[in-house]
Amino acid sequence: MSQLTREINAIQSRETVLATSYPTGRDEDDLRMVFLFPYGHGYSLMCNGPMALYDRINRDTTLPARAERALQYDCLIRDGNRLTTPDGDMYRSIESAAPVHQADVIGVSVTNAGDLHSVFRLLDLAGIPRHAADRIPGVHPLVVGGQGGLANPEVLADYLDVVALGEAEKSLPALLRAVHAHRHTPDSGTSLHEQLARIPGLYVPTLYESDLVAGGGVSAVRPALPTVPAEVCAQWLALAELHDAHFAYPITDGTAAGMIPLIGCRHSCLFCTLRTPPFRPAPLKFLLDYIDRLEELGVPKIIISAPTFTQYKYRTELLARIRAYRDRATDRGIAVSTIIGSVRADEMTPDYLRDVNELGDFGHLFTELDLTQSRGIVTIAPEFAAADLVALYGKTMPPERVDAAIDRCREAGDAINTIMLYFIIGAPGERHEDRLAIADRARGIRDRLQRPDASVIIKLHQFMPEPGTPAQRLAMTDPALIEDYVRDITDRLRTLVGEDTFAEHYRVQCGETNRLYLEAVCLRGDRRVGHVLEHLYDRGADLTSLSRQDLLDALSAHGLDFDRHLRHIDDPVLPWHTVNEVDPDQEKRLMAAIAQRTAAA
Repeated sequence: MSQLTREINAIQSRETVLATSYPTGRDEDDLRMVFLFPYGHGYSLMCNGPMALYDRINRDTTLPARAERALQYDCLIRDGNRLTTPDGDMYRSIESAAPVHQADVIGVSVTNAGDLHSVFRLLDLAGIPRHAADRIPGVHPLVVGGQGGLANPEVLADYLDVVALGEAEKSLPALLRAVHAHRHTPDSGTSLHEQLARIPGLYVPTLYESDLVAGGGVSAVRPALPTVPAEVCAQWLALAELHDAHFAYPITDGTAAGMIPLIGCRHSCLFCTLRTPPFRPAPLKFLLDYIDRLEELGVPKIIISAPTFTQYKYRTELLARIRAYRDRATDRGIAVSTIIGSVRADEMTPDYLRDVNELGDFGHLFTELDLTQSRGIVTIAPEFAAADLVALYGKTMPPERVDAAIDRCREAGDAINTIMLYFIIGAPGERHEDRLAIADRARGIRDRLQRPDASVIIKLHQFMPEPGTPAQRLAMTDPALIEDYVRDITDRLRTLVGEDTFAEHYRVQCGETNRLYLEAVCLRGDRRVGHVLEHLYDRGADLTSLSRQDLLDALSAHGLDFDRHLRHIDDPVLPWHTVNEVDPDQEKRLMAAIAQRTAAA
């Protein structure tokens, strides 16, 4: 038995479908859709976008398709940027021994713009031509992309056949039905891609033409055919239209399972993508039944991965059910822990803190911390230390609200001893003193906790103007300056609290600057940036820690200028013009407020 087969057999033995079993006996003529995950098994189960669609397809017996999953298996062999299977095996899915490249449809999700190159790795591993133009209909699968990393889909326009915008629980089934019908009765007058472009929420890049500008950007974008829509709008579904798996992980490996109690956010921060989907809470009964199922299986870790969990109306009832499970499990010698996504400081109530404290083993973060203990961590995102910057960018957490939240943490007793603070640096309108004020805020927050063992972690993020937000046109600070900003904040904090106190009670963290170089151009690039990524990928460059000079050289080789991607974009047409739905008046109001603050400096 090969290594790959042994690993897949082990995965199958660990997995449990948390709702009723999937229907069997599907039609042999059904399409085969394979979702490709750039992660190992455990993390892939937390990827709720593709997992919800996987579950949706496999439960709908009226849909002429079945869904499978292929992962970045542990046994795969890495050679530079490429992965290969051991023992000469064909890359296959968990559910089928058939090679992935024989699928009818491939789904790839990209969660972050800096990870777009993972699509190349997965297509290479599967033996599928990277370029859409090189794939032959009926011979090669249709490649469909989705998720937040494709907010600007233009970078991979030459590599993806279709991009599903927003929630795909209606558009993807419509795509599968169209592909199935076209396979049997092709319309000689209308190509499959043209049919798919007419489905709401599906963007077909090859059916649009761009006039490219020297150095980067476009001057015009237009449909290649009169029957193709000039604009493609993301699909956001009503609560009743959302599949159950949209709110809870459909499969567990026995170690953890999770839920998403709500989608969207009630607030509208001008740089945040959470503001885009409408706010929809999960039905309480569904989540309570889900917890009961986890108890039945003895799953020891429950992940609540809503970053705005404090906005869930029924959080008290939900936490009470988890606590009851925890108590019964403790009596049986099983330790149950709960991990909750970050919460808004202005929404933390005494009741909420009481409820989470009574969970026992809990934490508010599960992917970014490397601490000897995870208990007692509350994550708060003030974003800026300056109150007027908070207001300028549409945040609703001025310093006094953060202070009130810290007071509640102090009053909650001994359970909370660590505060993690998210701050943004490098935003337009920011001044040097605004950054230094982050250190002052961190010291003041620790003092406010009034605990000798209190710790504060400062997590710094560079401001990145995300496509699809009112901040999308704003200038971006050169990542080369970010290390100096971080050093200034760190040195200021050391001076304020002293070296010994700093070493024992504070930590300042920031992402790798090299990764930000790549993300900067991927967020705002046109179709040529995809070819730059491919060039670097084929050259064996480490795209997780790319040097500035390597990126500049690669951009130059394709006629692109790095600085042009950092500038304030005043072009009338954005590379992602076809999918852009941002209100231009809101963009103008934000730019005017920034200009006013800058002039007052």
